[in-house]
Amino acid sequence: MTTRHIALLAYPAMTALDLIGPHHILSMIPNVCVHLVAKTLNPIISDLGLMITPSITFDDCPLQVEVLFAPGGTRGTLEAMEDEATLAFMRSRGQQARWVTSVCTGSLILGAAGLLQGRRATSHWVTRDLLSRFGAIPVAQRVVRDEHILTGAGVTAGLDFALTLAAEISGTAHAHKIQLVAEYDPEPPFDAGSPERAGQETTQALREMLAPFLAAATQTADRWRPSASF
Repeated sequence: MTTRHIALLAYPAMTALDLIGPHHILSMIPNVCVHLVAKTLNPIISDLGLMITPSITFDDCPLQVEVLFAPGGTRGTLEAMEDEATLAFMRSRGQQARWVTSVCTGSLILGAAGLLQGRRATSHWVTRDLLSRFGAIPVAQRVVRDEHILTGAGVTAGLDFALTLAAEISGTAHAHKIQLVAEYDPEPPFDAGSPERAGQETTQALREMLAPFLAAATQTADRWRPSASF
């Protein structure tokens, strides 16, 4: 069987769980080679200090990949959205990948690379509406599929996203096995995982805390212009 290559983007100050959850699930798909792809092989420090070591560089990553994936973050994501090497890599692999995917604000990177124009997509609830600035159609769902574009909402949605993708690639029966071996059977201690359920006070506090990031993300998105090369 031909090895299927999965390229997971890694960049400084990303949110580690955006990457690690999907990495865990997707690595259990049969006959795959999962690459942690970055500009260099230097260790990357996530936004909360976890060190991640890339396995391959942009230049050495296979041109044809089964899955291209972008994790999210805050400051690191803003920098990735305007980094020409990162965008060129995402654009070149995304134009040929069977699946173009993201979790959380990683969809902003897909948007900045010109990969979401005319597509339904989601993101973290704080930044979801910004997708329209990249020509995408924001959707308030945990996992959104539009043909070969598959995007997940904030952080922990990476597990739901990855299981959805695993079922598409290797079948529902195998995805069930992955879910069981991971014992992904969530019973959260609180029902505060969305703005609708967290309540006004909690949601407003988060909006205030994330306001500087949202303002910076809005400015970055407003500078974006489609390229004829997309």
